[in-house]
Amino acid sequence: MSDADPSPAGGTHAIEPVDDLLASGPETAYFWGRVAGDGELTETSITTRAGDETAADALAAVAGTSRTGTDHRVAARESAHDASIVRFEDEHEIRVVGAPAERASAAFGLPIDGEPGGYRFDAFRENRRQLVRGLLEACGTVCFRESSASVGVSFVHDDRALLETIRSQLSAAEVHAPSDDLSETSSGGYWFGLADEADVAGFAEWVYAGSDESGLYADDRRAKLRRSVERATGAAVGELEESP
Repeated sequence: MSDADPSPAGGTHAIEPVDDLLASGPETAYFWGRVAGDGELTETSITTRAGDETAADALAAVAGTSRTGTDHRVAARESAHDASIVRFEDEHEIRVVGAPAERASAAFGLPIDGEPGGYRFDAFRENRRQLVRGLLEACGTVCFRESSASVGVSFVHDDRALLETIRSQLSAAEVHAPSDDLSETSSGGYWFGLADEADVAGFAEWVYAGSDESGLYADDRRAKLRRSVERATGAAVGELEESP
């Protein structure tokens, strides 16, 4: 299932605020993937970050705020929570203040106030693509290996339980994406990569299918993955963008 059906004119859908951040859908799957991979929950707030304006706009819109050309934007609409987006020099911080934090921790097993999480993403089974996309953009890395002309995709995080959950999501994905075992990083965290036999080109196509129509993506991260795959496969530049 891709993100959304194309609009009649073939353009991008405007992202509408969701009525309930805990409801299952492509927008919330992407949002909580970003939060799990690069965010935190406290008793009163949910915070996530994005280094790319495309992703920041998408996350802010899902949460109920929008960019207005100033550094600090606060949602004007009536809702059960307040959402804001603050632009720093090299990243945007999206924060939701109000009821969803404790409920999200209970619903999805997300860590809150420093307590460990159990990560239960079964609610997003039908939106696994968007969930994995959010996780990839939040705590994933992509590199082109010159020596082997191949693409490396890996995930890095301090929370071992989150990475094990990501591995489970990848094993259940509609694409051949087996992963290696977890290893420790030099800084005390953990990481794993897609296995050598993984279909990285298929993964790149799968994880970003429908993203143009939905607007749920980070432009810089999507471009890097696509360009790396094109280099590795010898495909023409832009060929992945033209794939159905």
